[in-house]
Amino acid sequence: MTGKTGKRPSYHTKLDQENIFRLRALLSELPDYCKTYFRGIEPRTQSRTRIAYAYDLRIFFQYLMQVNPTIASCGEIKNISLDMLAALSATDLEEYMEYLKYRTDDSGTGVLNQETGIKRKICSLKSFYKYLYQKEMLENNPAARVLMPRLHEHEIIRLDIDEVATMLDLVETGEKLTARQKAYHEKTKLRDLALFTLLLGTGIRVSECVGLNLSDVDFKNGGILVHRKGGKDQIVYFGDEVEEALLNYMEERKDLDAREGDQDALFLSLQNRRMNVRSIENLVKKYAQIAAPLKRITPHKLRSTYGTNLYRETGDIYLVADVLGHSDVNTTRKHYAAIQEDRRRSARNKVKLRENTD
Repeated sequence: MTGKTGKRPSYHTKLDQENIFRLRALLSELPDYCKTYFRGIEPRTQSRTRIAYAYDLRIFFQYLMQVNPTIASCGEIKNISLDMLAALSATDLEEYMEYLKYRTDDSGTGVLNQETGIKRKICSLKSFYKYLYQKEMLENNPAARVLMPRLHEHEIIRLDIDEVATMLDLVETGEKLTARQKAYHEKTKLRDLALFTLLLGTGIRVSECVGLNLSDVDFKNGGILVHRKGGKDQIVYFGDEVEEALLNYMEERKDLDAREGDQDALFLSLQNRRMNVRSIENLVKKYAQIAAPLKRITPHKLRSTYGTNLYRETGDIYLVADVLGHSDVNTTRKHYAAIQEDRRRSARNKVKLRENTD
């Protein structure tokens, strides 16, 4: 749908609109005071963040309906009152955190939540309670007394240099693919090579890659305009290998007849629609299973691979943070701590205290 000026809304604008409608549908299932909360946090949050919060709150309310007889007696989630929330204790919320380790979804399927998933859901709950307490809709805030779950450090998985080369060779040649996969490969080789080279050569997020338009590529200055996680636009620069792969794909792309609404998209599916996150994840998985079968490689691991290589080459953690679009350099430092340790170890013999007389 176009506006009065005839200009098509951007991919990110359409995504926001879809998220707003999804949020409205979710809020219709929740108590009315939830609308006040989401209205309050709207100016400082992204639409996808609010969607995640809404899903998390729905899980919390569903849990209360299952385990709390008083709350269950109200019949449905929409009828859960603020007084019922106020009656909950920190212990009740800690029991909910324990429940999150293994729960059942709407279809009755068991869901095993990892540490990060549990932490996010508790963060959502803490934000919710904090807002209601600050607005004097609740007289106490039991969530403030709940300790956040501890996250255990996991090894950062990334591709080695030789694995990067192997993966790009596979994408280019189609070697070791099945006969069926090779049939698709013939149609998508230039697109896939441009996509993989771009991810590995710039470290952009898969969501940023999906949102790229033809007009976002600037060959004159060697950069792409990406819509960052926090909502701002930033130019990310690419090297000669990325430029070559993009130019080759662009020759093919100009002859593709994109579907209505996706004419601006840089990367198109075989159905000539804008590629989505899931399709790129599946594409990465297909080639990664051949190039690095013992590693679970996702688009985010390609991003980690780029960040690792950039830090090894420059030793500048602030540059890596800026290029990757991290708002806090400590996030970057945490991900590349192991490499920093290697650099510190390599410094042990750099300073000579006495000249070697031998």
